[in-house]
Parts: sequence; structure tokens; C-alpha cells
Amino acid sequence: MRIQDHRADDAPEINLIPLIDVLLCLLIFFVVTTTFDARSVLKLELPRADGQPADPQARPLSILINAQGRYFVGDREVLRTDVESLKQSLRDVAGDDRERTVLIRADARTPWQAVITAYEALGQLGFKRVANATASQAGGTQAGTATQ
Repeated sequence: MRIQDHRADDAPEINLIPLIDVLLCLLIFFVVTTTFDARSVLKLELPRADGQPADPQARPLSILINAQGRYFVGDREVLRTDVESLKQSLRDVAGDDRERTVLIRADARTPWQAVITAYEALGQLGFKRVANATASQAGGTQAGTATQ
């Protein structure tokens, strides 16, 4: 009778399951602890202008228009780019306060139609004090006032 040695059949193996578990836990940790800042996502290149900055007032209502023509009212994104959607977002954020100054911050590469749509929505809602944010030649941000 022949006795076989089974030790030669045992091959070393690497168990990857614990490594995958650790990597998934790290991934979940980083996703949960990451803070998202809307300003860091939106990179606006403001148009340049020389002039005196407007006097700072009590928290103007901010409308951001990015280079693709998307609107952001306050911290909220407007899902569609039509006038009615923008008006609804303005009503939600501003309420009944039509005397509040509105600051339009449009990217220099924004299609002109997107800016006109914002002015149209503000005019239909009755906002009278509108300011446009521009970048000074030194690189700072200014807000020039205009009335509608």
C-alpha cells in the first residue's frame, strides 16, 4: 500500500476579503466626512469693470449664473432655465420682500440670454434694486448697482 503525502497539494493563497472590507470602510468614512461647499463647485469668472463698489447692505439676494446658463438662487439650484422656474425659486427664497437688493453674479462666459431671463424674472416679480457683480482689474469682486 502506498501512502501519499498531501502536503504538496496545499498551495499558499491570499485572502482579499478583509482588504476589501477595510477599503470599503475607508471609502464610506471619507464620503460621510467630506463637506460640500457650493462655492467651491461653482467657478465663476466675473466680467471686468472699473467703478466704485456699492455700499454693503443687509444681505442681498444672490443669483449666480454659471457659464452653462444654470441658475442658483441663494444656495439652491434652479432645476430648469425658464422664467417661471426662476420666478418660483425667487419667491421661495425672497418671500414677499421686494425691496431687497438682488445681486446678479454671472460668469463672463454666460450666454447673454440667461442674464436677460434673470432680469425678466426680477422685473415680473417687482424687484427694483438690482446689482451686477464684476471683478475689478486688481482681481477683487465689486457690486455695481443698477435699478430696473
